[in-house]
Amino acid sequence: MELTEIKLDKAEYCVFDFETTGISARNERAIEIGIVKIRNKKIIDTFSSYINPGRQIPPVITQLTGITDEDVSNAPYFEDIYNNIIEFFGDSILVAHNLKFDYSFLKYECLKTGLELPENPAICTLELAKRIYPELPSKALGSLTRHLKIRHRHVHTGLGDAMATARILIKMFDRLIEEHHVETISELIRFQRLATAKSYRLIKKSLAEDYIKIPETPGIYFFKDKQDDVLYIGKAKSLKKRLSNYFVSNAPRKTKKIVTKADKIDFLRTNTELTALLAEAELIKKHKPAYNKLLKKYSQNYFIRVSSQESFPVVEVTSKFDFDGNDYYGPYPNRDIAGLLKEIIDKTFRLRECKGKEFSKKRKCYLFDIKRCTAPCINEDLNEYGKELELVHEFLRGKNQSALDRLLQKMKALSKEKKFEEAAEIRDVINLIFKQLQKASILNEPVNKAKALIEIAGMGKNDYLLLLEGKLVIRNFISESDKYFDVILKDYFDGTVELFREIKEKDLERLKITLNWLIKNRGKIKIHDLSQINSYKELASKLFFPVHDS
Repeated sequence: MELTEIKLDKAEYCVFDFETTGISARNERAIEIGIVKIRNKKIIDTFSSYINPGRQIPPVITQLTGITDEDVSNAPYFEDIYNNIIEFFGDSILVAHNLKFDYSFLKYECLKTGLELPENPAICTLELAKRIYPELPSKALGSLTRHLKIRHRHVHTGLGDAMATARILIKMFDRLIEEHHVETISELIRFQRLATAKSYRLIKKSLAEDYIKIPETPGIYFFKDKQDDVLYIGKAKSLKKRLSNYFVSNAPRKTKKIVTKADKIDFLRTNTELTALLAEAELIKKHKPAYNKLLKKYSQNYFIRVSSQESFPVVEVTSKFDFDGNDYYGPYPNRDIAGLLKEIIDKTFRLRECKGKEFSKKRKCYLFDIKRCTAPCINEDLNEYGKELELVHEFLRGKNQSALDRLLQKMKALSKEKKFEEAAEIRDVINLIFKQLQKASILNEPVNKAKALIEIAGMGKNDYLLLLEGKLVIRNFISESDKYFDVILKDYFDGTVELFREIKEKDLERLKITLNWLIKNRGKIKIHDLSQINSYKELASKLFFPVHDS
């Protein structure tokens, strides 16, 4: 198979970044290279090296990158690592943010040393961003990492910037496939050329007449044939902007097929992007359009799972969520935050950390000796373990005073014993707590037990979502009667809603989509904790939509 016909998300990519002595590739030299390899949407390998430029590094470059003359004085020259770079690239698609800049340095470093320039296909994430994120005023690396909630470590270093670009590219894959119908490498290469100029082609009169009526609001759009059968369903933050991409002259192959087959465009307005996303998922399942994939993939969220199916529960980081009887705190924006929370819990509270197989051996481990576990493997005191477990739940709900008090006592005791290294470790954990990491979650209680009303800022009208122990009810949603939301809300305050019996597969999917969106759009939401509200009437006074008490 030709490389360019390989599926977009199955190809291998090498994302590279140069740090240099200046901006002119003809006159300046590279001082560092970082490369990140991606395969099957996962980072699988990295390569980095300082490069001796054969000249002094300007002070302004040292100030920007942190790279000094001392760093590069004994580093290899470009020709010395050329073979390593080419071998690492292999047959990958090359990627850079602002490809024109980085590729020009690759080109001139090869020219200056008489080496052959690799001829791999190349992609620019800056050009892709112009089409995928038109709403962003800046498409710079820093702007994209902030928008996509990507942690950008070691800014202005070769490997740091390459790693950030690689994570941006991985985030782009789903948008490219699902919203822009870019499915192969050849289509991706064509797509990036559309970033700066659009040429529009003539469309059927019926489609043109429908397109004129399309609003600039969030919503769902439908392409239909002459028999009124749905060919494709999509969602958009702005229906008008999104649909304009269907009528460019060199649109992706799948997009052209949809437009060719279609005879009508229909739409449904929504208040926000989230309700458009939820409606899209449910309508695709209902209509099964020929050009839609039934199962969409959404980026992973991370949770802290506290098992409740065992006598002595454990705390784990997981990317999976289900109504399986366990408690799930979160979601958290990334694995790093969830991992740090797990580290705090392990170093503060005395729960077991061993797997079931190890626990079943009934032998205590070193964690008992250093007072990090109650050793339920040999000491089956449910009461003692239960107290520790309750403190963990308290901490994950955002109350950290017990944790801080315990850690401060540990640190003082270790300092008295002159165990300064161990005391410093405890100090680091205390500092992590002060960063309020546990409050990175959008909810203050386990998702499966939460009782909250979520208010989402929309264009003119807000959306309201009622979350009751996994059941998610949306006000004025397409698949529910107008009064259903108010009925459930009133039943909740009357104590007559049967929560546990109503959880279905549809609820789980709806909740997963919602949590995924909420964690990325925290600034647009407001959470009303229903446990702090006494009545239906009291809630009505806090909201902007009319709720009638009777």
